[in-house]
Amino acid sequence: MSRAIDTMMARYQPVVEECCFDLWKITARKSHILASEGPERQNFEAEVRLPHVPDMIFAENCLHLQHETGFGIEFTSLEALKRVDAERDLVHVAGAREWKEARAECEHVENVIHPFDWTFSTDYCGTLTGPDNIRLVPEPTDEQIDVERLKVRNKISFYTEVVLFEDELHDSGCSVLSAKIRVMPDFFLVLLRFYLRVDNVLIRVNDTRYFYQSGADHVLREYTSRESPVSELDMVPLSVLNDPVEIIEHLKIKTRCLEKLKFPANSIESSHGALTAAP
Repeated sequence: MSRAIDTMMARYQPVVEECCFDLWKITARKSHILASEGPERQNFEAEVRLPHVPDMIFAENCLHLQHETGFGIEFTSLEALKRVDAERDLVHVAGAREWKEARAECEHVENVIHPFDWTFSTDYCGTLTGPDNIRLVPEPTDEQIDVERLKVRNKISFYTEVVLFEDELHDSGCSVLSAKIRVMPDFFLVLLRFYLRVDNVLIRVNDTRYFYQSGADHVLREYTSRESPVSELDMVPLSVLNDPVEIIEHLKIKTRCLEKLKFPANSIESSHGALTAAP
């Protein structure tokens, strides 16, 4: 049955969505789940170096933002999973032993019994792409994304969501990473969200937001990690616990980092030249 599914997925044609905004080209690629066996699977697992990988990996899925002058930002499952702790089990639950035993027939059974972060928690914030001398340059800032402005209703020029990986933690909860982008007439906003629910133990949400205002020479990046034990959420309705959007208002902020991603100087000169030369 698994081979039949793999064959079907191999015939699946990826869906590519594109949008242009300012000097940016936005591309969202959506494809099938990574096959359960074969060279692509082997290569992926070799790069990730985890005893076990999520049940649903969308290895070909990608959200990519490419600036005309050469630099960009992209979001992939491979780079996200590289940041999962491969040596320490940071979450201990009553079902951890059962989770391991249920994978007794896994080809990596000898490794599965060793500790690692089986929740696949990642602090991945995206990948800055481009030649070494033409990349966005992160620097600390106090400037925050104007949340109230994001709430103003206006025409949405483009919107899409790309799922990167998902796992049900052997019925112990849910772990999922996805990237969304919303393009408005004068700005775009990207939300990379890792949502983790370990039943009766904890809920964690790691959010990374990218905000770009038309004509600006930088992108604002905000990373926030929230987490609370379920024991402190006993007054929160179950429907909210299972909703990544609603639950964040009830979680404690553990980490917050604000950065301004400055355009490289040579790209600013190039973009000014392009705008000057435009009819």
